[in-house]
Amino acid sequence: MFKTAELGRKVAKAEYRDLAPALRQELLEVQQELKQNNRFPVIILFAGVDGAGKSEMVNLMNEWMDPRWLVTRAYGEPSDEEQERPEFWRFWRDLPPRGRIGLFLSAWYHRPLIDRVYQRIDEITFFRRLERILTMGDMLMDDGALIIKFWMHLSRDEQRKRLKNLEKDPLTRWRVHKQDWDHWKLYDRFIETAEHIIRHTSTGRSTWNIVEGKDSYYRALTVGTIIRDAIRHHLSGHTLKEQWQNDLAARGEELQRNPVPTISTVAATIGQSSTHLTVLSQLDMSLSQGKKDYNKALKTYQSKLNLLQRQAHEQGVSTILVFEGPDAAGKGGAIRRITAALDARHYLVRPIAAPTDEERQHHYLWRFWRLLSRAGRVTIFDRSWYGRVLVERVEGFASEEEWRRAYGEINDFEDHLLEHGIVLAKFWLHITKDEQLARFQDREQTPYKRWKLTDEDWRNRERWEDYELAVNDMLAYTNTRRSPWTLVEGNDKRHARIKILKTVCEALETRLASAQP
Repeated sequence: MFKTAELGRKVAKAEYRDLAPALRQELLEVQQELKQNNRFPVIILFAGVDGAGKSEMVNLMNEWMDPRWLVTRAYGEPSDEEQERPEFWRFWRDLPPRGRIGLFLSAWYHRPLIDRVYQRIDEITFFRRLERILTMGDMLMDDGALIIKFWMHLSRDEQRKRLKNLEKDPLTRWRVHKQDWDHWKLYDRFIETAEHIIRHTSTGRSTWNIVEGKDSYYRALTVGTIIRDAIRHHLSGHTLKEQWQNDLAARGEELQRNPVPTISTVAATIGQSSTHLTVLSQLDMSLSQGKKDYNKALKTYQSKLNLLQRQAHEQGVSTILVFEGPDAAGKGGAIRRITAALDARHYLVRPIAAPTDEERQHHYLWRFWRLLSRAGRVTIFDRSWYGRVLVERVEGFASEEEWRRAYGEINDFEDHLLEHGIVLAKFWLHITKDEQLARFQDREQTPYKRWKLTDEDWRNRERWEDYELAVNDMLAYTNTRRSPWTLVEGNDKRHARIKILKTVCEALETRLASAQP
């Protein structure tokens, strides 16, 4: 695979001086066009043999282009802060926004390569981690991102010469470490593993570019040209897509693609009933709890939760609680009964509203990755990433293609959390339409509750059936054995609060028991 990158290609200095200024100008122009277009980010990954020019290429791109619109990141061993979160947290955190270019060294391909070369993981685990990387790439590209991947290559002999030359020069000696020579001794194993990575992760949308790194002039012109042409092509594709979408809309509804039915809409059509039968319609909404029993249970489970969370904090076990439900379902009240049992230093409540301008410039999951807390903390989401398949679906803020693929993206995100050992509990608090009306009216009449009621709440109420169908699909695709939903009958607030507290305690008990030796 790498023989074509060991041919000794060179560019004469005079030729380089003739070609480089024009290429540099074109890169600046395409960077400005990308910024003005502001529709997608560019993610450039540099991997390869030590000494093949990865760092030099990142530095050169910062010199040739406007560094104000570049995001440059190089990764070493994870810090304590990074180790306390899922592995991909630090990569998602650093992704460039739309309109910018990200340059990444030793990113998400690096650790599987090193772990496999040093035989810390078996072949099955290695390919499983590559599949996870492919899934991340697909998510970003489905959202419009352009991903360009470079493997900078040197033959074994050329790598040895390169490291020797760097060591001889007092000004570059600092760049060579013992680890570089350790890697050189394992050159054949590195190349074999790299071949697996490149074959397995080169796709039609994101192929690897293998660049010979011996001659600095050749690699500079090659990398710069590939980046220029890839961004130009992607910009052209976005323009054609926008023109097609505009033409399609202008020609009328008869040319619009008929939406593919969901599980819920098919069931409703077959049933031919004015009342949609969903999972929510099967809940026993008459469940309730007396005040005396409630007060006793509340003290019991809050005390238990406090003890369990202190143990979880000591063991570095994080907890994420997700609350979804219709307006006035009691999410805030349930959350307050949980936080009352916790040390305020060890929890955060994250109320999720419409995305900010900054958040809209990224993949919708970006803001949730960034909000993950350090080990041992509790993070409570009052609404969450499920907005993609609920409000964004129903209100048309996400296209059908976007919300349909979000089910798989959400499942993958939650798998990252679970594999890191995080306790994840998801609650859907449900109330009937009549109960919601009663609570709205109570809010209108109570001065200190009036602020909770908005015109949007009344408007959302008009889409009740649409939301029920969206919830039914959400449960069908994301209620997994590893990450189940807890459906909470919320007409009686006391019953709902105790059921939630009990479920959180049980989830923590199970996780802490699994951590025992």
